[in-house]
Amino acid sequence: MPELPEVETYVRDLTPLLRGRQVLGATVTWPRTIALPDAASFIDQVAGQRFTHFGRRGKYMLLGLESGMTLIVHLRMTGHLLVVVGDAQMAQHTHVTMELDDGRRLIFQDARKFGRLWLVTDPAPILAHLGPEPFDPAFTSEHFGARLQNRTASIKALLLDQSIVAGVGNIYADEALFHARIHPMRAAGGLNASEVATLHNAIRQVLTAGIAKAGSSLGGSSLQNYSRPGGAPGGFQEEFQVFRRTGQPCRQCGAPVARIVVAQRGTHFCPHCQQLV
Repeated sequence: MPELPEVETYVRDLTPLLRGRQVLGATVTWPRTIALPDAASFIDQVAGQRFTHFGRRGKYMLLGLESGMTLIVHLRMTGHLLVVVGDAQMAQHTHVTMELDDGRRLIFQDARKFGRLWLVTDPAPILAHLGPEPFDPAFTSEHFGARLQNRTASIKALLLDQSIVAGVGNIYADEALFHARIHPMRAAGGLNASEVATLHNAIRQVLTAGIAKAGSSLGGSSLQNYSRPGGAPGGFQEEFQVFRRTGQPCRQCGAPVARIVVAQRGTHFCPHCQQLV
């Protein structure tokens, strides 16, 4: 699933491609892709809209329109938002197509059909469940610690909880925990202030590194894994310390990387560097 670095890369890449562009018309072939309004109303309302500003909240893309409305995009597991030439053959799993005034198309592809689009006047209700942004100055280690206090759930599970901190998913949770030398099964409320501060810093470090490498691309098919709006892959997967490196030697100590299941998600860690204490 695309996480904060991948979604941030999307927003940065889409900004020069879409700024000032007008949507001439739209086609929806899988109506459930449109969360709000209904598909027919989406087609009617998006026509004539012009993209003016761009942002991100957690794993959500926020594409601002001249009318004051916002097109919100959540890629979920396998969604892709691509800008293609107008005569490009539409690939399988293309569920939404928006014709642009420069002859190109903005298309949404999603093999598993979990991704969603919203066209709304107020994004706040859609985003209300999200916790703080990891790079928000108000998200201090003390604030982070307060959110973990007295929680008996594993720290890995809480890092995946978007109400605790927005944008962190399976990849960057595993990588951050490795950098902080914290076992993913540790009870979140059992971390001391020093460990919380170290993890807080590690989250920001791995997300920053992920953004610098334009995100992480996994697998061999762009329809199954993340790729940038122009189709190019990210590069952070080349720097994974533990994620999907099961059985391979830890880059720090040489011990085999282990895999367990935490919060129903495959979880990777080094048993030597991240001991369960």
